[in-house]
Amino acid sequence: MENEERPGMKAFRWIWLGQLLSIFGSEMTAFALAIWAWQETGQATALALIPAFLWLPLIVVSPIAGVLIDRWSRKRVLIISDSGTALVTTALLILFFSGNLEVWHIYVAAVFDGIFNSFQGPAFAASITLLVKKEDYSRASGLMSLAGTSSMMLGPIAAAALIGFVGIGTIFVIDFATFFIAILTLALTRIPQPKTDPENVRKLTFWPDISFGFKYIFSRPSLLGLQMIILSTNFVKTFGTAMLPPMILARSGSNELLLSGVQSAEALGMVVGGAVISAWRGTKRQIDGVLISIIVTALFAQVLFGLGQGLLWWAIFIFIGSLFRPWTIAAASAIWQAKVEPSVQGRIFATRRVLAQTTIPLAYFLAGPLADKFFEPAMASGGVLEPFFGSIIGSGPGAGMALMIVLAGALSAISGLVGYTLRHVRDIEVLIPDFDVKATQA
Repeated sequence: MENEERPGMKAFRWIWLGQLLSIFGSEMTAFALAIWAWQETGQATALALIPAFLWLPLIVVSPIAGVLIDRWSRKRVLIISDSGTALVTTALLILFFSGNLEVWHIYVAAVFDGIFNSFQGPAFAASITLLVKKEDYSRASGLMSLAGTSSMMLGPIAAAALIGFVGIGTIFVIDFATFFIAILTLALTRIPQPKTDPENVRKLTFWPDISFGFKYIFSRPSLLGLQMIILSTNFVKTFGTAMLPPMILARSGSNELLLSGVQSAEALGMVVGGAVISAWRGTKRQIDGVLISIIVTALFAQVLFGLGQGLLWWAIFIFIGSLFRPWTIAAASAIWQAKVEPSVQGRIFATRRVLAQTTIPLAYFLAGPLADKFFEPAMASGGVLEPFFGSIIGSGPGAGMALMIVLAGALSAISGLVGYTLRHVRDIEVLIPDFDVKATQA
């Protein structure tokens, strides 16, 4: 597709506005449900299982979703996925107002959210390639990161304030309203379909079509190596990410306002970082953005964050680390959008998600029991690890989870450093030509 045929950044920003409001509503609901689950159980496992059940169907369904995204209208896929998530919110709303909401209902809702998100994410990423010019890929991805991070900043604050005045039920209602706005902006915006490629988009049977994405990536060592770096980083850092809410609640006497303050500082850093990326097209080598941001984020947002206690320490270091997170997302997305032909991006991006995130549910499932059964007792006064780490982390409730965050950050930083030792990763942009360059040569 030629540049002049693309709707451009103006059309993209219209869709972005709807997604911004939708993500904001979802962040409010996620925060409210986390507080409710902690109050009901008082266990880290209960909080860690919510994202675990969200991520699991993302991994399982994504390969199938990628096939369907390349076969169906991407605009229709986006509308259906947003509508499905809105129905899940409606179900939670009915259960809450009827007095029947239980923790396991949240797990079931997370599964369905994960199914719909497995379509929404790759479909939107593939649509960016057709909406804006190539030089605007990283800006568009930065804006999407900005939508998520600004919602992470404002969502917890709004939810924490509203819980005390109007309750969780009203938050569900607000979330449902934001989904309606997102669907409306999608319906009113033209999203082009890619031109068919006789070689890559021929009619195949369903299962060979599913395997197409894996064959494509595995035949390109640079793309595979990039995903393996991100896979390893995602796995280890998730142990720390899962422990952030329960650690803060445990160390603050279940102070939900303090938790919302820390999460808002995290989101503020991502908002500022996302704003910078949306205005700046990144470094000449996008791979530097991926690897450098992985390392810096891990050191500040997890290692130094976990070593401290108190709102000021937590807020400062998670803010600094989070400044670099949007760079990771935008730089990685720009690489894939430039290298992969638009006609197959649905399948490739879905497979890319599987390869990058397949271990995240496992980390979430393991993190809660590991904290409750080992790290928390081990870092209690007189625990087996307390003599070694108590002087720098402290002891008592939350100390074990803080140690998990520190260790996760150290291992994440190592993953980023390993990327620079692998030539097929650090030189990915030279070794694989852009898809439009390949088309011109052909």
